[in-house]
Amino acid sequence: MRCTIISRAGQVLAHGRLFISHEEDGLRLNLETDRGLILPGGLLEDDGDMTMASGVLADQFFDVWGMSDLTLSIQCGHQGDAPNGMLPPSGDIDMSLL
Repeated sequence: MRCTIISRAGQVLAHGRLFISHEEDGLRLNLETDRGLILPGGLLEDDGDMTMASGVLADQFFDVWGMSDLTLSIQCGHQGDAPNGMLPPSGDIDMSLL
């Protein structure tokens, strides 16, 4: 699923995608930026809960960008045709991370 990482000042820090990978010890939530950086999150709970996994991923965001209070804007479904790579606002779901 496509996403954008945004600072509290509104600056776009990265565009990328969230994905789940199969690990020996379970399923892991990850972010891959459009520039190829892969940030591993935590493992999903057996019931599919991503609370702990997203917390680990949020810690990675702080380590990479050195900022707190970031927003992860997620687009589900159709990716749109925006020429500048921005996600269409009608499909965004904003989640405060830190």
